[in-house]
Amino acid sequence: MTAGGADGGAIGALPAPVPLYGPTLDGDMPALYERMRREHGPVVPVAITPGVEAWLVLGHRELLHLTRDEQYFSHDPRRWTPLRDGRVPPDSPLIPLVGWRPALLFADGRQHRRMRSAVAEALGRLDGHELIRMVRSTAERLIAGFADRHEADLVPQYARMLPLQVVTQILGLDEERGPRLVEAIAAIVNPTAAATGANRRMGGILLELIEQKKRRPGADVTSWLLEHPVGLSDQEVLHNLVVIIVAGNQTTVNWIADTVRILLTDPGFRSSLARGHLTVDDALDLVLWRYPPTANFPGRYATRDLRFGGQHIRSGDMLILGLAGANADPEVLPEDGRPVVGNRSHLAFGAGPHTCPARDPARLITRTAVDTLRHRLPDLELAVPEDQLAWITSPWSKNLAGLPARFTAPQLAAGAATATHTADPGGSR
Repeated sequence: MTAGGADGGAIGALPAPVPLYGPTLDGDMPALYERMRREHGPVVPVAITPGVEAWLVLGHRELLHLTRDEQYFSHDPRRWTPLRDGRVPPDSPLIPLVGWRPALLFADGRQHRRMRSAVAEALGRLDGHELIRMVRSTAERLIAGFADRHEADLVPQYARMLPLQVVTQILGLDEERGPRLVEAIAAIVNPTAAATGANRRMGGILLELIEQKKRRPGADVTSWLLEHPVGLSDQEVLHNLVVIIVAGNQTTVNWIADTVRILLTDPGFRSSLARGHLTVDDALDLVLWRYPPTANFPGRYATRDLRFGGQHIRSGDMLILGLAGANADPEVLPEDGRPVVGNRSHLAFGAGPHTCPARDPARLITRTAVDTLRHRLPDLELAVPEDQLAWITSPWSKNLAGLPARFTAPQLAAGAATATHTADPGGSR
């Protein structure tokens, strides 16, 4: 068979992999994906660390098949050959991302549906109006913290802090545990060996939270997971919380940062938004098409030898969801190569039964964060030339390291500097 199933034929030697680490990632990523597509087709052999190989799926059609077919492509990383062979050591920075957990991200079939129902329903119980107030309050407080300096680095001082502070409230963490969790998450998302120790610290904090919520439930995601009728164990609650945090946090950071970057560097884009030709949601969708917050997402694991996307895949191989590359697949874009405003058929949140269950709250958080910043700092501008912006690269994403900006006349809401969990609902309008 071609892209989409097993053919039972002989499996030949693997082609030379393209490294998804080191200098390869320093240049123009869309150009890299297009070069990969020309040279290898929709499924590309890659190495995610030296000696650890996988397949990057760049074809839109192939990626949809990959995400929908659990017969040939499992979510269980215990099938991954390099992990079984001991080529991925326990202290590898890959482990927090691909180490098996009893969570929806690593399960197939009935077990996945069971856990997903609990997670989706817990997230669905979040009150949208209250979440907007929570995000706006946090945004107002962060802006007030740097307003008197008339300059800020909007990645570490805003985009990176806002989702972390909001998620600690959503999970029901108190003022003592919340900052500790923020610190641990910040270490985990950096691709270094330190991520393993931070992973343990995060687990300890969340176990304390679970015990607290079993004694004193609240109106929060942790309590709702514990009381859900599917009967999640404490370990399942713990690891599904980890997935919500790790999979959701950095993507929201990137979504906020890249949207603000485009507003500061594309005059036409900013003008269209100011004149009402584009809405903030239109801006968010265009960012999801062009710069999805997670460019490449691990992973699926072949359950048997098969031919897929023109490549011979071995049982136990990892296949990575090339979300950025699939969004740019010429087969699905208009002739001019530009996504159509209002078109949400991008793959930024994945597809199939594992589509991100947090996409709606993530959009609400990002929209409110961007909207509040625009209203409070209306003359915001980039403080350095665009080509001097620094980036952090990994096999999974290319993240802004900083976004230095300046402004002259902040328009702060009354009491923003001392606001905590609530704020004037009309404050940023």
